[in-house]
Amino acid sequence: MKLKPPITLAWTRFTSCSGCQLMLLNCESSLAELAQVVALREFPLATSTECKDEEIDVGLVEGSITTPSELERLLALRRKVNLLVAVGACALTGGVNSLVRGERRQAMTEVYAGQADEWNTFPPQGIEHFVKVDGQIPGCPPEQGELLNSIGALLHGGWPGHQVMPVCMECRINENPCLLERDCAPCLGPITLAGCNARCPSLGVPCEGCRGVVAEANRDELRRLFITAGLTEQDIRHRLERFGEAP
Repeated sequence: MKLKPPITLAWTRFTSCSGCQLMLLNCESSLAELAQVVALREFPLATSTECKDEEIDVGLVEGSITTPSELERLLALRRKVNLLVAVGACALTGGVNSLVRGERRQAMTEVYAGQADEWNTFPPQGIEHFVKVDGQIPGCPPEQGELLNSIGALLHGGWPGHQVMPVCMECRINENPCLLERDCAPCLGPITLAGCNARCPSLGVPCEGCRGVVAEANRDELRRLFITAGLTEQDIRHRLERFGEAP
């Protein structure tokens, strides 16, 4: 579906840090041009305006769903947007919010103490668990170019192509030393979707897998490498569950 500019856009935030919104606002050299083709109806970091009952061309969703009230807002948004796009790891898989181990009530008590019972929450989940999602922009946060390319592609009736290779290939292209082989670091680059230009490994930080699992990921081989690196079975399982489904 080709959208006629200016397209109406609503950016809705649920449980998140607002980092995905900030990445788009940091595209300073492109914002003036973007303003010519996009009409903002909601964008918490940029305007206090909230979209009401009007129909919206594109809804960008940041954050995981953790409360009944958030779920109600998501369902209402889905009813009034033509295209719904999940932005960032929290909206795709639950993100950082879902990394808490153990019983949720215990975690709530540790954080909120006596006020824990006042909060009606459930384990953080990506929005696709609840509604149809028309597009995804991965990352924690997404890359600036991906955000701009996605909006530009929608204006032309399509969706940008995504990388199908793992972050490991970007490390090879950048001639980075392999942190897994050299340092026995628990790097998730072999099974993580590329597109970030190996941002973390290029700085000597093991890949956390925030972009999600690449198609046909070879978890068995990565498990073998982790065992060689000295990780326990429990550590391996927890590592492979980050920002994605359990193996």
